[in-house]
Amino acid sequence: MSSLPIVPIAPPASTVPLPPQDATDRPPRFPSARHARRVLCLLPLLLIGVWAADNWRVLHDGARQLTTADPGWLAIGGAFTLLCWISAAFARQGAIPERLPPGLLLASQFAAGAANNVLPAGLGAHAVTLRFLTGRGIPLARATASLALYSLVKPVAKLLVILVLLATFPTSLGATDLLPDGGTLLPIGVGVAAAVAAVTLLLTLVRPLRRPLLDGLRTALTDARRLHTRPARVLALWGGAAGFSLCQAAVLASVGASLGLPIAWPDVLFAYLAASAAVGAVPAPAGIGPVDAALVFTLAALGAPLSLAAATVVGFRVLTVWLPLLPGALVLSVLVRNKVL
Repeated sequence: MSSLPIVPIAPPASTVPLPPQDATDRPPRFPSARHARRVLCLLPLLLIGVWAADNWRVLHDGARQLTTADPGWLAIGGAFTLLCWISAAFARQGAIPERLPPGLLLASQFAAGAANNVLPAGLGAHAVTLRFLTGRGIPLARATASLALYSLVKPVAKLLVILVLLATFPTSLGATDLLPDGGTLLPIGVGVAAAVAAVTLLLTLVRPLRRPLLDGLRTALTDARRLHTRPARVLALWGGAAGFSLCQAAVLASVGASLGLPIAWPDVLFAYLAASAAVGAVPAPAGIGPVDAALVFTLAALGAPLSLAAATVVGFRVLTVWLPLLPGALVLSVLVRNKVL
């Protein structure tokens, strides 16, 4: 028998525990999404508080003026204010082919009203609506096209309502002194032409912007053609846009009636529509400032005393802006916390 060499078996390698990783070597931790969401929940309330503190004198004067108003007419004005959000929800639904949940859509428009009072040129309302649409699974391009269609239909519908009022009450409306003359139309035409030229020049020189803008325009045109083949969407879009302007004007007329404003309802409706159409595009939070001045001027031109016209506009702002401000901010915070936005 041949003897085989005996190979010694190596002892098992001892497991040496790894030294703990130094805290300085760990990657930095960013704030969690939960903390960021909490900050977003409190941000609307903070902005509302800053705005209210800055406008405290106006708030005080408006509340004092409303103490002498007729509460019945103020209640009617509050009902028209609620109809404004319902009309806005109808218009938003009409601008998108997909069916949206009605309750959440109405809540988002109520919250959008609060956001719109903080950011100028309707950016707050558009931002809230865009988050809501994308949260419902709608692609970003189509959601943006919906906002563009809504922004286009709204002033056109307001202009159609003005024309209907002028055709229905041709003698009662004091419109001849308020319609723009050639000296007013010339700067407007120059401004529109300059804006079109600037956009054309931008698309020509900045090529990276050309494709996304053209894609967005193509999507908007496709959705607009598709929506206008569905009567329900057409009625919701155009009826909601026109109803929103009429309800806002009806709030002003209700406040004027509560304060004894010596102007007929058709004249007050026309005053609001004309003033908001003339200076509504000026970038200010909720149009506060330019629209208020134009409203006071228009009501005074129609025969109202200046102090009473100013009190009517202040009461209008109380019902449409200041009273819904805190509830709207709370709804916005709840929607953000529940990940609806």
